[in-house]
Amino acid sequence: MMIRPRRNRKSAVIRAMVEETKVTTDDLIFPLFLLEDPKGKIEVNSMPGIYRLGIDHMLKEIEECLKLGVAAFDIFPVVNEAHKDKMATKSHDSGFFYITALKEVKKRFPEACIMTDVAMDPYSSDGHDGIVDENGKILNDETLEVLGKMALTQAEAGIDIIGPSDMMDGRVGYIRDILDDNGFTETSIMSYSAKYASAFYGPFRDALDSAPKSGDKKTYQMNPANQREALIEADLDVEEGADFLMVKPALAYLDVIKLLKDNYELPIAAYNVSGEYAMVAAAAEKGWLDKTSAMNESLLSIKRAGADIILTYFAKEFAKNKQ
Repeated sequence: MMIRPRRNRKSAVIRAMVEETKVTTDDLIFPLFLLEDPKGKIEVNSMPGIYRLGIDHMLKEIEECLKLGVAAFDIFPVVNEAHKDKMATKSHDSGFFYITALKEVKKRFPEACIMTDVAMDPYSSDGHDGIVDENGKILNDETLEVLGKMALTQAEAGIDIIGPSDMMDGRVGYIRDILDDNGFTETSIMSYSAKYASAFYGPFRDALDSAPKSGDKKTYQMNPANQREALIEADLDVEEGADFLMVKPALAYLDVIKLLKDNYELPIAAYNVSGEYAMVAAAAEKGWLDKTSAMNESLLSIKRAGADIILTYFAKEFAKNKQ
């Protein structure tokens, strides 16, 4: 035999030399859950090892992560039911705990990249990403005004990247115009371009207590059966001024990550979502698989498919294992 591929696998050094894909902490964004109680710390039962944190603990967590090489964070608010209403008015209240905490994070760690979420569901008494009318319909155009106010309030807090996760039509262009008109031309938009109506979001909704009170999100999030539709969504986001395109979830949609990578020049992000994390963490607790190996393989597969950026709850653990 003239060709023996195993020769390039015969030692760890040679395998490393010919390795085609590498994941580093530079690729990662660490999602964090913010509690109103500054000293609060509550584990998410369905996400072993992941906590909802008050600002005091979150500042310590970010400091630890920065020392490990993780420098980007996506912060989500855990909003008490008493603060919620149909119009999500707390989402653009500059005095609300989420906004004041964001200001504190950027003041303490100006070198960190902070991303925020733009959608109504954490603040909505209906639990949906948009305004719900009396017939249960999610109103698209009326929701854009709320999203614009939310994005502007977050930008005024000094954050780096706005993340519209709501899947309302036209929201990227609407938000871009609002930001630009108010002088925030440097604030980036990472659009949830291909966000699917997935079963893998359950633990996240537990963490934020943000599940819909009625119905589901299938009239605005994408059908898991569809691939070409992602190109329609991504085309619109590019035209409307997005700086990054995201696919969510990641592991069940590697084909969509590759599709976007092959068709667009913008950086492609993928969200390794709560259910994907929980499957690995729970199986590892049972001793059914090795957590570190499964984590590394999962992140590697997402990067190999074409993701430039990975949002993952494994970020800190991955960084620790690379020390």
